[in-house]
Amino acid sequence: MPELPEVETVRRGLSPTMEGAVIRRLELRRPDLRFPLPRDFAARTAGRRILALSRRAKYLLIDLDDGATVIAHLGMSGSFRIEASGQRDVPGDFHHPRSKDEKHDHVIFHLEGADGGSRVIYNDPRRFGFMDLTMRNELETYPAFRDLGPEPVGNALSADYLATRFVGKQQPLKSALLDQRIIAGLGNIYVCEALWRAHLSPERAAATLVTPTGRPKQQLLALTEAIRAVIADAIAAGGSSLRDHIQTDGSLGYFQHSFNVYDREGAACRTPGCGGAVERITQSGRSSFYCRICQK
Repeated sequence: MPELPEVETVRRGLSPTMEGAVIRRLELRRPDLRFPLPRDFAARTAGRRILALSRRAKYLLIDLDDGATVIAHLGMSGSFRIEASGQRDVPGDFHHPRSKDEKHDHVIFHLEGADGGSRVIYNDPRRFGFMDLTMRNELETYPAFRDLGPEPVGNALSADYLATRFVGKQQPLKSALLDQRIIAGLGNIYVCEALWRAHLSPERAAATLVTPTGRPKQQLLALTEAIRAVIADAIAAGGSSLRDHIQTDGSLGYFQHSFNVYDREGAACRTPGCGGAVERITQSGRSSFYCRICQK
């Protein structure tokens, strides 16, 4: 499942083509993805100008000039590609190639922009992604967004805030960090990486990072900084682009080659002087990768 950095990479890749363009036609090649597509989706978007592309957690937001917003989620295998002037440009060497089978091209934005016409194509072999349409001023009450916590970027995420959410919580730290009501958009890969950077075990109770008076301990300060840093590094690297996920220009992100623990079971821990090895355990049905020697 693409995580926040991957979705941010998609947003940045699509923005130059989509922002300011007019949707001449929205072509729907099937009535549903994971869920049914919005009622009158094509008619409601035809002729609308795209004002901006933004992101909330792992969701891509496409703002239209009538106040509506298209919400897109990539699911497990969804991706966008851009075709302009009749050419399909897919540069880069792929570790896991994108689907080129047009039977998986489900939604096509036919656009008219300053540089002429182009098509933005949503391809999704497994159809676990979805698209919806709502008004921009109703996003905060949209079911997928209304209970989301702050993003793991910027000043909204602080150790003081996490202390208020972790106080008295005996839940394992890994599980607490994956709770989207606490932090929006943080997923399994980058939780593993952030915990390694902060030298914290995924199994320790979240409450152990908070003082009896409800203040953040030094470990929670370190964890907050690690979360921000690992997300920033992944965005700068273009997202991890694991398995089915690829960038909009077809190139493969390279942050996956910098993983310190994720998917490195049995490999030597990269903490200087540690001497331990990366282990894999299962927590709530998901793999956690960590070093029990330096992560306490």
